[in-house]
Amino acid sequence: MSMVTWKKSTRSNGGGNCVEVATPPQAVMVRDSKDQQGPVLHFAPTPWATFLKTIKAGAFTA
Repeated sequence: MSMVTWKKSTRSNGGGNCVEVATPPQAVMVRDSKDQQGPVLHFAPTPWATFLKTIKAGAFTA
C-alpha cells in the first residue's frame, strides 16, 4: 500500500474524523486518516462512483 497516493477527504474539518482515499488501478481504497497503518476498505470503482453520486445528491444527511 505504500505505492499508492492517499488523499484526505475535502470534507475534512481538522477535527480528527477524516478518511483518506487512494485510487490505484482497478480499486478504491479507504482508510482512517488517524490510523494509517490500520485496516483499509477496498471497493470496486463502479460501486464507489455510485456511492459518491448518491452522497452528492443529498441522499444521506445528518
